[in-house]
Amino acid sequence: MSVLVVVQARTGSTRLPGKVLLPLAGKPLLERMLERLRAVRSPFELVVATTTDAGDDPVAELAARTGTRVHRGHPTDLLDRHVQAARAVAADVVVKIPSDCPLIAPEVVEQVLGAWHARRAPEQLDFLSNLHPATWPDGNDVEVVTRDALETAWREARKPYEREHTTPFVWDRPERFRVGNVTWETRLDYARSHRFTIDYPEDYALIAAVYDALCTPERPVFPLADILDLVAARPELLELNARYRGQSWFQKHWAELETASMLGMDPGVTTE
Repeated sequence: MSVLVVVQARTGSTRLPGKVLLPLAGKPLLERMLERLRAVRSPFELVVATTTDAGDDPVAELAARTGTRVHRGHPTDLLDRHVQAARAVAADVVVKIPSDCPLIAPEVVEQVLGAWHARRAPEQLDFLSNLHPATWPDGNDVEVVTRDALETAWREARKPYEREHTTPFVWDRPERFRVGNVTWETRLDYARSHRFTIDYPEDYALIAAVYDALCTPERPVFPLADILDLVAARPELLELNARYRGQSWFQKHWAELETASMLGMDPGVTTE
């Protein structure tokens, strides 16, 4: 079973343009994130899926420079971009990881992939993530979906958010697809209290501070435990982006999602 990890990346973010190229400890953010994914032990192919826009040429060039496969596709139809990337390498399984997760923990990815591989036919899932509900710090998003389920979504999804966010057509239909979730054993909801994703300048300030404190040439990839220890010792770091905690695209479509109650988020919190 061939597994393809797709990192979706572009420079055209409306809230923080060019965020994937911002420097973190001397290297672009996207390069740092690819370092972290390469530390995952489970075997997979890795691809950066960017757009065909000329403004994303630097993203494609960065991926190529780091020896990472590149796929260029539709600017806003992320479902199509993932399916086309999977077709290009004949992948059986697609792992969706957005490029706004520069502190994603290799051990979290490993745990989700391990849970996926532990399920064998006839109990094999169509979709598995750690987001329904999320329990790890925001920015550790891992979604695993079969190529067959993704192809079905590609053929049938009509709502704009289903195509923009790639997987909701699958996970929001548990009566049709076999859907699972991986919960952190801490039983604590770090997704509400720790925001390690990047959408705003305040997010970048926190993430850059973490890299400045923990990243060294000898140890460029540091574990989640070290990040949590750092922000516990320096709580002012978590306050940098505190006003954005708990934000997600989910809130915009709360009334449309059949499984909204499983997301573990406050529908009253809205994104910009």
